[in-house]
Amino acid sequence: MGILSILKRSFVSKFDAAIESEQNQAARVAALSQILDVLPDAAAIIDASDQVLEASANCVAMGLVSNDRIAPVEIRALNREVNRLRKTQSREVVVNRSGSKLGNWEARVQISPIDDELSLMIAQDLSEERRLNDVRRDFVANVSHELKTPVGALSLLAEAVQAADTDIEQVRHFTSRMQVEVKRLTAMISDLVALSQVQGDAALRTSAPVQVQSIIAEAVDATKISAEQQHIEVSISDDVEPGRIFGDEQQLVTALSNLISNAIKYSPSHTKVGVGSRRVGNMIEISVTDQGPGIPESDVERIFERFYRVDPARSRDTGGTGLGLAIVKHVCANHGGECTVWSQVGQGSTFTLRIPAYLNGSATPAEVSGK
Repeated sequence: MGILSILKRSFVSKFDAAIESEQNQAARVAALSQILDVLPDAAAIIDASDQVLEASANCVAMGLVSNDRIAPVEIRALNREVNRLRKTQSREVVVNRSGSKLGNWEARVQISPIDDELSLMIAQDLSEERRLNDVRRDFVANVSHELKTPVGALSLLAEAVQAADTDIEQVRHFTSRMQVEVKRLTAMISDLVALSQVQGDAALRTSAPVQVQSIIAEAVDATKISAEQQHIEVSISDDVEPGRIFGDEQQLVTALSNLISNAIKYSPSHTKVGVGSRRVGNMIEISVTDQGPGIPESDVERIFERFYRVDPARSRDTGGTGLGLAIVKHVCANHGGECTVWSQVGQGSTFTLRIPAYLNGSATPAEVSGK
């Protein structure tokens, strides 16, 4: 066999092997690409030259891919490191999304070798994780601050009682103040427990169809004593819309009680608080209207935040914990609804629970809210 025949056969064999290798690679890429869009994070299949063979739909929007190549310099450097070491590497990077209104975002990028030529890149968005950590940290700080006030007051009052042990009138005065602080502390702990329950994974364990009239009657009854003490008349509308809500009755009563309680606290004596309901399409609306001072427009969007108070001084006088409306917000979310607010300074406020109505065979709150 001549030398030319040998070289030709060798070339054809290598060419066939290359074609087969490309076909195998294409098949692997095609198989892996079907998985990318199923992954919760942005993902792409890349090669050693930073070329992107396949990518999930969100890679371009996130600024990871541009013109079928890895865009961020930090990720290209990480890819070179992975190809040099041939083992999985990860790094936290700030991805610059130039030209996007979304701005930069923080990501944890992991690149893992698939074979000698391809790697899998996964980018996990850290923005939500950082936001939740900030919320938790702020929540702990707020709880510590709020608990410090009544605990510190109790400590001072206890010292005052000890110093005035021979003065009966002084002892009575200080012990009465201690009872006020204990009630405030108890209310805050109760609200913290309630908030943790409505935020739990099994928040609607005891769900069942609940009559709207029953929710209103229980909530009004629960606030009857405080209304009498404030000389406030709580009036239930004569045309309360009959209907049912599928959910946790205790949560719904707690949410409505908080709205009525707030209306009583912030209303002048000898005024009325109105409670009513109506059916609007597939939603049931339960409204609480007061004749209080109203809420400034700048504060309306923040009143559902934990511990946020429009008037901190007055909230302390009325014994408010700053958690009531946060509980209302989570109860509504659990039931696939929302709480809306109408308010004008000097004209009072109306808070409305909007919850999906329950019909036999209708969707559950989780399905309605898309959870």
